[in-house]
Amino acid sequence: MCSLSNAPVRSEPSDKAELVTQLFFGECYQVLQTEGNWLQIQIAADNYLGWIDFKQHFAVTYDYFLEWKATPHPRSLDIVQTVSSASSVTPVLIGSLLPFFDGITLRVGHEKLVYNGRASNLNTEYRPAFLTKIANTFLKAPYVWGGKSIFGIDCSGFTQQVMGICGLQLPRDAWQQVALGEEVHFVSQSQVGDIAFFENAEGRIIHVGILLENQQIIHAHGEVRIDQLDHYGIYNHQRKRYSHKLRLIKRLFPAG
Repeated sequence: MCSLSNAPVRSEPSDKAELVTQLFFGECYQVLQTEGNWLQIQIAADNYLGWIDFKQHFAVTYDYFLEWKATPHPRSLDIVQTVSSASSVTPVLIGSLLPFFDGITLRVGHEKLVYNGRASNLNTEYRPAFLTKIANTFLKAPYVWGGKSIFGIDCSGFTQQVMGICGLQLPRDAWQQVALGEEVHFVSQSQVGDIAFFENAEGRIIHVGILLENQQIIHAHGEVRIDQLDHYGIYNHQRKRYSHKLRLIKRLFPAG
C-alpha cells in the first residue's frame, strides 16, 4: 500500500528509469517480484505494472488487501491536506484514496488516521458541475510524463484522476481509455464529461482530454489548460494553430 503522499513508479528497477505513473496515498498494489532494492508491482485499481523502491513500500495483510478491493473508497478533494496519528502527519494530495473513511478516521493497515479535509461522496450521482469544478482545480498544473499529481501530471493521468474523483475508475493510458464508453459522432453533440482522443500521423492515440461546455476541452499539454475543440482537433488560440488532431469522442457518463 502507498502510505506516502505519492511514490514514483518506474519502467525499470532503477532511479534513472522512465517515470510511467505514480502511486497515491491509499492505493493498494501487489508485489510480483523483487530485483535488488526494487519491487515490481501491479496497481490494484488499474492493473498497471511498474517498479518502486523498496524503501517506499508499506506492507498490509492479504485480508486487508481483499477488503480494500471489495470496498469503494472516497477521495480527497483538497489540493493538499493531511492525515495524522498521535505520532505522525502525512501530506495527501487531491485524488488520494481515503481507505474505509467514516467521515473522521480512515484505516491504513491496522492503524487509524484522522482526516479533516473534504472528501468525495460515494453516494452522489454524476454531476457535470462537480466534474467541471474538479477539472478546473487542476488548471496550470505542469505537464510531467507519468505524473498524476496536481504538481505534475500527464494527459491520461489527468483524465484518470478527474474521473476517479467523480466515481469512475479509468485505465492509466490514453490508448487503454479509448476502449471505454460509447462513441459521440459529432463535436456539436458532446457534453460535459465526454472524453476526446487524438492521434498522430500514424493513427496512434497520443493524447486525451475532457470536454467542458461550449465545445471547450481541458487537457494537460505543457500545463493543464482549456482550449477550443472542433471537428479537426484542438485549436490553440495563443499560438494560432491546431495542436492535436481529433480521432474520436467517447461518452462514459449517461447523457444529460
